[in-house]
Amino acid sequence: MTVTAPDADCNPHYGDNARIRVTVNDAMNTNVIDVTAPMNDAGGFTYTFEVPSSTAVGDAAVSAIPDNIDWCDDTGKNNRAGGAAVTLQRASCVMPMKPLTVTR
Repeated sequence: MTVTAPDADCNPHYGDNARIRVTVNDAMNTNVIDVTAPMNDAGGFTYTFEVPSSTAVGDAAVSAIPDNIDWCDDTGKNNRAGGAAVTLQRASCVMPMKPLTVTR
């Protein structure tokens, strides 16, 4: 399976060592994948993995969020732009998840 995202169009400045956290919870809500992978400065990434054979059959959920940063800043300032003048856009703080159906 491959989880991927294009670069963000808002110039988030994640940095040279940015990481994305990818998790998969199976139909029993068991966390079967929980890893970090490289992400570029603009938030783009591709992560490929095999779904573990122990994953419960049924509806699962995949999420990928920037790791170890305040990805939902509600303080009114951009913590990554290094003092640059930035116009902020409000974003949802709901955990981004995509469905995955596991079959055998």
